Amino acid sequence: MPEQGPRMNGFSISELCWLFCCPPCPGRIAAKLAFLPPEPTYSVQTAADGTCSLHLSERADWQYSQRELDAVEVFETRTSRGNRVGCMFVRCAPNSRYTLLFSHGNAVDLGQMCGFYIGLGSRINCNVFSYDYSGYGISSGKPSEKNLYADIEAAWHVLRTKYGVAPESVILYGQSIGTVPTVDLASRYECAAVILHSPLMSGLRVAFPDTRKTYCFDAFPR
Repeated sequence: MPEQGPRMNGFSISELCWLFCCPPCPGRIAAKLAFLPPEPTYSVQTAADGTCSLHLSERADWQYSQRELDAVEVFETRTSRGNRVGCMFVRCAPNSRYTLLFSHGNAVDLGQMCGFYIGLGSRINCNVFSYDYSGYGISSGKPSEKNLYADIEAAWHVLRTKYGVAPESVILYGQSIGTVPTVDLASRYECAAVILHSPLMSGLRVAFPDTRKTYCFDAFPR
């Protein structure tokens, strides 16, 4: 990050130069503003029989027992853009009518979120299916707007085919940057409901909340 200088709307002039480097590519601007993938907090090991097991680092801040950890299903699937993305199914309520398809925020991965998923699903009597974006956790590739859309679509198809969850039983839940793929998927597929938690108005408005217009180089213009 460049050195600090006079600030404008929370950003220094040097930071703005770094952000809007020429050419002002929306994908690159979005990546600098929106994506903050942490160091992976988990790994997945595959046994000889093909079963996968989840292993968490200390930074995952796991607060449950090994029994709950063993019940979390993890695996990889491939997107239409050729990336492998990590998926997680947390079966909190086997007889639940609904499953959340959860798109998490920008600075966490599945390892940090799995404890939260157990607590959330248990409280609302709902199963939780989630995935890591390209470049997050064990997922390959780099985070980008186009990859977000491919990532959630791959997760959607796994939830529909591998687990047989009907569209009317899927609740789409997006948090922060996760609201972007959530809205995109909701515009293309039927589902039970959509929940947007701290949604983004656009990529540019993350840096400049008072922006009134949608510019041609803006990212996530919803």
